[in-house]
Amino acid sequence: MNRLPSATRSETVSTPPPPKKSKKGLWIGLGILLFLLCAIVGWFFFQSQTPKYLTYRNQELPVLKGVPHNEYLPEQFFVNENGYIGYQSNQTSAALGVDVSFYQQNIDWELVADSGIEFAMIRLGYRGYSTGILKTDSTFEQNIQGATAAGLDVGIYFFSQATSILEAQEEAEYVLEVIRGYPIGYPVVFDWEFITSDDSARTNTVDGATATECALAFCDLIAAAGYTPMVYFNQDMGYLFYQLDLLSHIPFWLAEYDQTPNFYYHFDMWQYTHTGTVPGIEGSVDLNLSFRDWSKPQK
Repeated sequence: MNRLPSATRSETVSTPPPPKKSKKGLWIGLGILLFLLCAIVGWFFFQSQTPKYLTYRNQELPVLKGVPHNEYLPEQFFVNENGYIGYQSNQTSAALGVDVSFYQQNIDWELVADSGIEFAMIRLGYRGYSTGILKTDSTFEQNIQGATAAGLDVGIYFFSQATSILEAQEEAEYVLEVIRGYPIGYPVVFDWEFITSDDSARTNTVDGATATECALAFCDLIAAAGYTPMVYFNQDMGYLFYQLDLLSHIPFWLAEYDQTPNFYYHFDMWQYTHTGTVPGIEGSVDLNLSFRDWSKPQK
């Protein structure tokens, strides 16, 4: 039998089977798809649960975007054995404090501390609502020295009557000069208020946009100096005056006199009464809860 030379002999080459597709990659892709789907559904659910309007004093107000809302649980507020309101949750244990000025006259700070008070917000000074002159509170030094000696944490507030950014900056610089050397662990507060008792007050024509600009200017300088700024307001000013969406990066101190606060937006400090009584302080005094540990940086 004739045979083909070996060089031309056809050889059978076996073709390897195609590689099997990895199921791992398939499952990863499905997982990513499922995650995105859940995120989209969750976003739409959140949007549907977030109210677009809130009602205050029979007014329908749009809910401000980007401003965190109040998540304190009413059932977590309580009245302790001394008659003070407290707040306790898994995440938060509120500190009890007072805010004072020359109206409280001479204070026995050791008695105040022994009564369970943990911090004091002390008025540093004010701008005159008729003359516009800056003044230091006549009891500021004795109050801050007495409170710190008694072991209380201390913050300060300035009663502003600024009518412009320049005046607000002037107030901040004045505050920074006075507190130099004092151990301020709690916030430095911009406290702008209406003068309802005098129709000729220089701030009566200031609108919400201007007051918001003043608050920002004051707080920017306070923060730049290494202190924690804060803005104080009551519900009327929070809902109807300040532009809170422009201030939402600054901690809020809310004045709302009730057993539990129902202000819609988040706040870090709550002034819950102006008629409190505390051993060591004659007459009435404002009582407050602080929901934040000020020794830790803000998230």
